[in-house]
Amino acid sequence: MSDADTRTTARRTLIVIGLVLATAFALAFVYATRRVLVWVVVAAFFAIALKPLVDRLQRRLVRRRALATLLVFLAALVVLAALAAVILAPLVNEVGRFADRAPELLHDARAGRGPLGQVLERTGVRRYVSEHSDQVRDLGSRLRQPVVGVLRGVVETVAGLVTVVVLAYLMVLESPRITGGLLAAAGDGQGERLRRVGREVSRAVTGYLTGNLLISVICGGLTFLVLTVTGVPFAAVIALLVAVADLIPLVGATLGAVIAAGAGFLHSPTAGVVVLVFFVIYQQLENHLLQPLILSRAVRLNPLTVLVSVLLAAELAGLLGALLAIPAAGIVQTLLREYGPSRLRPGRSAAAGRDLG
Repeated sequence: MSDADTRTTARRTLIVIGLVLATAFALAFVYATRRVLVWVVVAAFFAIALKPLVDRLQRRLVRRRALATLLVFLAALVVLAALAAVILAPLVNEVGRFADRAPELLHDARAGRGPLGQVLERTGVRRYVSEHSDQVRDLGSRLRQPVVGVLRGVVETVAGLVTVVVLAYLMVLESPRITGGLLAAAGDGQGERLRRVGREVSRAVTGYLTGNLLISVICGGLTFLVLTVTGVPFAAVIALLVAVADLIPLVGATLGAVIAAGAGFLHSPTAGVVVLVFFVIYQQLENHLLQPLILSRAVRLNPLTVLVSVLLAAELAGLLGALLAIPAAGIVQTLLREYGPSRLRPGRSAAAGRDLG
């Protein structure tokens, strides 16, 4: 082998080793910073959704970008706070009433009296607890140990939410400069294409949020109807909780079913069974009919692509993947349409046909 071939082989070997090391370093970096990257992705998702509102407000009412962004984010936070107040106020009231009656309910449950005591008696829980009191006490002592971990998780969740809000605010605020820099770097030839891609991406994310809200409204309305018919108290509050939980793809309806069915069984066994059967049927309809149809129109994807995207993303990335699957599929479709291999034009196809003839 000549010296030139040896140098070429060594150079290729070094290139391959360098690519492998760079890939390993990139994967390690992504794994080490996965929490921050998740925050950035979620923040970008909400920033893309809120940016059109800020742009419209800046064009029509407020000239300063910072003030328009602040007003839109404050309005969003006010809406979320109002929803939380509507949901939490009755719950706090009921928790207080339950705490006042807790000693009496506990005494009746131990004696097998009252609704809770009858349920414990029928299910055999009361007899099991009395026969295994030492094990139950030991379980209670073990459950008190991870309280510090739970509190730490709550603090980290709150810190993550605050970070996402701040990141989304800064992304919306700086979006004109970011867009201007990208367009300047791309040049005049690619500027219009990048603007078109940006509009399509924003439309996909906004359409996804709109479609998801519509599905949640349908779920909450049907839940309110079923709870009202079965006589479950606080039907409006429970339906609102179910609608909020239903914003989470795939598992949202299941979380709502747990909340509503639990309230139904506390009211009466018949109401609980009716609510549970309703959610079993509704979840199948939502996952395989409502979501593909509504979100396919909102994001301009066919229903099969919507369903397959959600299932694959949920399997690969869990809850976050299911949340971002549909807008991500819309973004990929936009990029393929703009930068993928172009199809033959009709005129060119006809000319090719004449040449072949």
